[in-house]
Amino acid sequence: MNSVDRDTVRSDRIVTVPNLLSVVRLLGVPLFVYLLLVTHSDGWALAILMISGFTDWLDGKLARILDQSSKLGALLDPFVDRLYVVTTLVTFVVRGFIPWWVAAILIGRDVVLALTLLIYRRRGLPPPDVMYLGKGATFLLMFALPITLAAQGDWSIATVAEPLGAALLIWGTVLYVWTGLLYTVNALTVARTVPARGSGGDEREVR
Repeated sequence: MNSVDRDTVRSDRIVTVPNLLSVVRLLGVPLFVYLLLVTHSDGWALAILMISGFTDWLDGKLARILDQSSKLGALLDPFVDRLYVVTTLVTFVVRGFIPWWVAAILIGRDVVLALTLLIYRRRGLPPPDVMYLGKGATFLLMFALPITLAAQGDWSIATVAEPLGAALLIWGTVLYVWTGLLYTVNALTVARTVPARGSGGDEREVR
């Protein structure tokens, strides 16, 4: 979908049900960190992760059902997704649940993509559309992380959760890195083919 189509579909509305759900998810981030690192209440922290994953799925559904897609939601939803992934990775490294290099790869991918947004901004272009494959990678990670947390508990499901969480984490990481490469290639293509504002190119190309 091009930028013109997106503008006709997404409104400037701020107060919508999907956006409220995204804000609730955002408020859950510091609570999750507190539960996992301060009180070591792993069960409650797991509940926060599971609720976050459910509301992430729900706000997308409601945006379509209620016709409440918005420009704010298009930015807020992936931002909260990435914030949960980064926060969970860091806290898991601190607790020793996953190796530090796994977190470094995943967080490094997001840092690189954040830098590529400067290419679009200099050309007056909106950020690229979220790839479905990227959403799939995030979906895998959003499942892998709570399952990995569940594997740390002293209960019968831990023996099943540990290998399942590791498998989902591996596949999610591979897809996350792969989509990061695709986003980067797209950004570099834009950098080569679309002149930056003020560079003397035809401004009609960037509108």
